Amino acid sequence: MSNSSPAGKSVLASDLKITGDIVSKGSIEVMGEIDGSITADSVIVSHEGNVKGTIAAKTVDMRGSMNGKVDSGTLTLRSAAQVTAEVVYTTLSIESGAQVEGSFKIKKA
Repeated sequence: MSNSSPAGKSVLASDLKITGDIVSKGSIEVMGEIDGSITADSVIVSHEGNVKGTIAAKTVDMRGSMNGKVDSGTLTLRSAAQVTAEVVYTTLSIESGAQVEGSFKIKKA
C-alpha cells in the first residue's frame, strides 16, 4: 500500500498573481499571472493565463501567453497561444493562428 496521496489538479484563478516557484506532482491550470517557475506533471495555460519564467512538465497545453523557457515532453500550442520562449520538447503540435517566437530544440533520446 502506497502512503502517497493521488496527485490532484490545481487551478490558479484569473484574479491570482503569483511571484515565485510552483511545484506539483499533479496538473496545474493557470488562469492568472505567474512570474517564476512551474514544475508539474501537466500544465495548462488558459486563454487568460500569462506565464513569465519557466515551465517544466511532461505535457504542456498553451492557450495563453508565455515568455521564458519551456521544457516539455508533449507541447501543444493552441491557436490563441502567444509564446516567446526557448523551447525543448519531445513532441510538438502548433495550431494555425498561434504566435510563436524563439528557439525550438527536440530532446535527444
